[in-house]
Amino acid sequence: MAQRSHADLVAEQSQSRSATSALAASWRRSMLKHGLDPADGRRPDRLTGDELACRRQAMERFLRVAAPQLDQLFGLVGLSGCNVLLTDAEGVVLDQRVNEADAEQFRHWGLWQGTIWSEAAQGTNGIGTCLAEGRQVTIHREEHFRTRNTAMSCMDAPIWGPDGRLLAALDVSSARADQTERYNRLISAQVAQTARAIEAVFFRASFPGARIVAADDSTEAAVLLAVDKDDLAIGATRAARRALGLEREGAIRPRPAADLLGRDDEMTGFDKAERAAVARALARAEGNVSAAARALGIGRATLYRRMARLGLGEKSG
Repeated sequence: MAQRSHADLVAEQSQSRSATSALAASWRRSMLKHGLDPADGRRPDRLTGDELACRRQAMERFLRVAAPQLDQLFGLVGLSGCNVLLTDAEGVVLDQRVNEADAEQFRHWGLWQGTIWSEAAQGTNGIGTCLAEGRQVTIHREEHFRTRNTAMSCMDAPIWGPDGRLLAALDVSSARADQTERYNRLISAQVAQTARAIEAVFFRASFPGARIVAADDSTEAAVLLAVDKDDLAIGATRAARRALGLEREGAIRPRPAADLLGRDDEMTGFDKAERAAVARALARAEGNVSAAARALGIGRATLYRRMARLGLGEKSG
């Protein structure tokens, strides 16, 4: 009877045009877009060992960088009956931390390596809804779409890759029957902090030869730029892309870091070097040598000679 009542509530809210909450929108996607049944009691689908190994190999560098952060997070929440999970962008669990005493319960729920927790597969849940909406979420017990999942609380935060695209979800799920919403908020804050730390560490690892500059410290997100030896910004986190109006996804066009940060050209020692000055002029001119020469107040032929001596190639004339 209890199972049917939850399924009925989900179905009613999913069909209601007056239900405008984010939760109702997720329930609606689950039922109408993905065609799921809230009363479906089947366990989540799970990849084969070979399929999981292939996915883990594809994200090996990311998983290696994230591992110490997962260990630290589990050290904070593990003793309270929590399971720490890291997924890819499709909701497949790639790594986890769980106490042996709680393992059987989480395995029964399907919160285990290799299982698929996308919203399209499981309906409203912490991992899937976090990935579907690209934001931090908490799905507490009866907020789950499927009745089978209503015994758990899930706190999740997205992790964005150095290319600005959604890369993973970090999840802490609780098996405690007495889990309170107040405690969920505390865990959720820790999950968000850890997700930002993983994102920042992986961003740094993705630009090993660059200097990493904090573009803004007024937000909780990782607003970071990767700056090369000529003081050109060659990489940016998603938050930095949004804050500074850069390309939303993919590689960014190199730009002088001083221009992006609104600082004068004496922000670093590189700016006084001739090579850096020429490189900045070329970047501002988007590789047009003639325009760069005019900006520097020198002739085009002179600039070509300096470029050759400094080892700077021509992109366009």
